[in-house]
Amino acid sequence: MRSERRATFGRAADLYERARPGYPVELIDDVVALAELGPRSRVVEIGCGTGKATFPLAERGLRITCVELGASLAAIAQEKLAHFPEVEIVNVDFETWRPDPADYDAVVAFTAFHWIPPELRYPSVAAVLREGGALAVAMVHHVVTEDSDTFFFEVQADYETVGRGGEPPGPPEEVEDFGAEMEGSGLFRVVAERRYEWETEYTADAYVDVLGTYSNHLMQEQETRERLFDLIHARIGDRTVRKSYLATLDVAVRI
Repeated sequence: MRSERRATFGRAADLYERARPGYPVELIDDVVALAELGPRSRVVEIGCGTGKATFPLAERGLRITCVELGASLAAIAQEKLAHFPEVEIVNVDFETWRPDPADYDAVVAFTAFHWIPPELRYPSVAAVLREGGALAVAMVHHVVTEDSDTFFFEVQADYETVGRGGEPPGPPEEVEDFGAEMEGSGLFRVVAERRYEWETEYTADAYVDVLGTYSNHLMQEQETRERLFDLIHARIGDRTVRKSYLATLDVAVRI
């Protein structure tokens, strides 16, 4: 199931680039600072997608090799980052990629690390890092707080209508990070953990577009997905919905 879901994003590459939010500037700055990166540092990015995080990292002078499984996503990233000569896009899955030399200063992943099978995550990263090199993993989660928009509870009825019932997002404090898993690998030592919260307002069109980039929706049959999106669009109507995001960042160094 993991391999099937991670391959779905290429079906919506243009929509992904248009609809997916970027990352907070503070998070990008912290990745660079906590991983002790500077201009000319050699970095691997796992699953760059269309370059949402790559672009701001490239602006900071890093030399980046992006390893992206999806050909259509990689093509958009290639065009978007064309004026950064120190950025290379490699269209392959990270687990089988074998660079030479394998002595990168850091490996970074933005909402992509969880797609790598757990047993391969840390050995694969350690294999391309120099000793003391850093691993920075950022994840973005949809969360609810005490003052969150009630829409995210009400909309569960639409999922149930199409036979895709589920639970609304949980609170920020229930979101787990990768720190314990990193330490448990025996290959890395955690040096920092950070969290960032923000809100974004969406019109009905914009919110349905974002949903159309999520793997769980892309895996649905087209008829079911279209019916669900029609129901959600109608529920939002002319108003906007306020979505709460939480990003986690874990930084570790190779032992």
